[in-house]
This record gives sequence, structure tokens and C-alpha cells, in this order.
Amino acid sequence: MTKTAQIAWDDTILPFQLDRANIRGRVARLDGVLEQVLSQHNYPPQIEALIAEVALLTALIGPTIKLRWKLSIQVRGDGPARILAADYYAPEKEGAPARMRAYASFDADRMAADQPAFSQIGKGYFAILIDQGEGTEPYQGVTPLDKQSLSDCAETYFEQSEQIPTRFELAFGRSQTPGEDERWLAGGIMLQHMPNASPLMVGADYTPTSDEDDAENWTRTNILLDTVEELELIGPSVAPTDLLLRLFHEEQPRIFDPQMVEFGCTCSPAKVRQSLSIYSAKDIAHMTTEDGVVTADCQFCGKHYEMNPKTLGFEATEPADDGE
Repeated sequence: MTKTAQIAWDDTILPFQLDRANIRGRVARLDGVLEQVLSQHNYPPQIEALIAEVALLTALIGPTIKLRWKLSIQVRGDGPARILAADYYAPEKEGAPARMRAYASFDADRMAADQPAFSQIGKGYFAILIDQGEGTEPYQGVTPLDKQSLSDCAETYFEQSEQIPTRFELAFGRSQTPGEDERWLAGGIMLQHMPNASPLMVGADYTPTSDEDDAENWTRTNILLDTVEELELIGPSVAPTDLLLRLFHEEQPRIFDPQMVEFGCTCSPAKVRQSLSIYSAKDIAHMTTEDGVVTADCQFCGKHYEMNPKTLGFEATEPADDGE
């Protein structure tokens, strides 16, 4: 694959459908987005790996529904990796990129360098949250962290909450190509077996299948996916279209328009102010620094805010000036 073609597939999500098997899916590649997410903080390698996995899962799951605003994955545990969070924001208009952000909260003193990344989370839960914006009720689905990886937990979520057989195959890590700096790359494939009644599977050439055929199709497609190699998933030498043909050429793969993704944070002075609106003047006074300001830092992008305490809380005495 040429350098130009490689760049074209960086930070993309490619939807596809396997017509013979009644299966839909996504191929995702994260490059610059992941680098920007990880560059906001000085994370240890295990936390970087967990963020790479949760960001990749979010990229694969985000476009699977008609999303008007935001899909989030949140992981909370009692281990040193306390919180993992990733957001996928739907494109604001046709042809625009989707936006992503992610962060982790962890206890560095409790990290065990010789233990696998997933074990650092401990007991807790894996949650998918869908927020369609103003005037809608957010949805939340939760599954326990009782598997071997975050992708295993995501598969369990779809099996239990959505009753949709789902498979993830992910690869992520630091990679270096000749003449370039080492950088983080992540890539993955998501497969979902859609029921016969699904409108996603109905078309001019669509033929309903029996339960027995469905089971055989799902098993066969998973066996094919088992042959994928990590370097094929993350690239950079294999285009997602070529990968689909290599894996599933007998399953009649059909691809759709790719979705570009970029790093993007929605933090703002107004949102910081809103988060502090539940506090009294006394609480705000405790937060005020010796310099007479209240400070806040965005956990996702690292942006630093300094605000007039008199404009904060439900007992604010001065109007907000979001230009501060």
C-alpha cells in the first residue's frame, strides 16, 4: 500500500456487509486520533493499552446505530485503573468527521508492572451509554467485568442486552515503520449477525435464512476471522478493503462509505460552570485558590480553566463571563 493510500485509511471506520452470511460489520483504524488522546497525559504502558482498546471499541460501536449526538463507553473498577472513558460524537453534518476523545483515571502507586493490563481494572462494570441529545432520555447498558478483556465484555453486552451475536478482533500497540517515529496504532474488526427481520439485511437480493443456516454462517465467518493477523488489523501495509477481500471474499462482501474520525473535545467554560452549579458559595470558597480563582482541568484534552468564584455555584452573585 502506498503512503498516500495509508494516510487515506488512517483514522477511519469502514462499514461493510457480508451478503451471503447476513452479517454486518466495521473495520476501524486509529492513528492520529489515538496519538492525540494519549499525548494529553503521561500514562504508563498498561493504561495506554487499556485506553487504546476502549477507544477502538468506541469507534467500532459508535456508528452502528443512528446516532444524533454521543455514544460513550465507561469502565469502572476497584483496581488501580479506576476509570476508563471514551466518547464518540456523531458527525454534525453529512461528510463531516466524527469526533472522539478518551481518558483514564488511575492510581499509579497501585499499578503492578508485571501484570496484564486488563487485570489492573479489578472488579467493576463495563457500560455503554447512548445520549441522543436534548429532549431525549439517555440509555445505559451495563455488564460486569468478569471476562478476559474489554472486547470480551463488549461481546457479552451485545449478547445479553441486545441479543445480537457480536465478535470483536482487535490489535493495538506501539509500531514503527522504517524512517518514521514510533507511534501508537490500533485496528479492529467488529462482526454482528443480524436477524432475518432486520431492515439492515433486507434488499433486492435478500433471501431469508433458516436458524440452522444462520448458525453455520456465523461459525464459518468467525473461523475466517480467526485467520487475521495483528499487522493486518492495524495496517499500515494492508488497506481495510483488501483485508475484507482476503478474509471474506466468498461471503460476498459489500462496503459502504467510510467515516472519518478526528480528535475532538466538547469542554467549554459554560460546561465547567454547569458542573459547578450544584455547589454553594461555601463550597466554592473552599475551591478558590490563593490567587482568588477557581481552577479546573479537562480530563480529556487537558485544557486549563480559571474562573471568577463569584460567577460559580447556585449562589453566584455576578453574571457569568465565559470569555474568561
